[in-house]
Amino acid sequence: MRPLLILPALVLSLACGSAKLSHREAESDIKKDYPVTVAIRVPETGSAVKGSPEHAKLVHMQEVLTKNGWFLATRTEEGDRERFTFKVLPQAPKDFRTSAKGIEIPAAEAQFVKATRMEPTRDGAKVTYQVRLASPTSYFPAFQALYNAKVGDTKERHATYRKDGRSWILQDTDETFKKAE
Repeated sequence: MRPLLILPALVLSLACGSAKLSHREAESDIKKDYPVTVAIRVPETGSAVKGSPEHAKLVHMQEVLTKNGWFLATRTEEGDRERFTFKVLPQAPKDFRTSAKGIEIPAAEAQFVKATRMEPTRDGAKVTYQVRLASPTSYFPAFQALYNAKVGDTKERHATYRKDGRSWILQDTDETFKKAE
């Protein structure tokens, strides 16, 4: 009598899909979006209160980018704030890309390493995974100077899944860079 009960239970579990997102399925879905190009994002203009951490970042960016002769950076005082304007010079490399947020300079690639943790949520799951900085370009020293990063460094990222009937759908990741096309 027992073998007869196993068959309907097996059919029911296969028909309803997996109740839990598998580690392997999550890694496979996320891995499709990698490697991504990691870029230095240079704003056309930025403003910060003098002495703030944001101001220090803009000053550091100005020092690094003007030293290489790629950008002309100007600073204008606006009361307790200072406005920085970055302009690409004609002798700058041709593979700098203009974007809605300024100029993007390709510095390296981020490669998928592994999923480290999975947490169920009310309507899906949250997956924590790691990416590794690899394949540096000739502009990597500027990226390294700005962000104190090294080739081989790993960072945690997060992905959100939602359950849709029988399947799990990768909803979103917090990766700020996109796959090179």
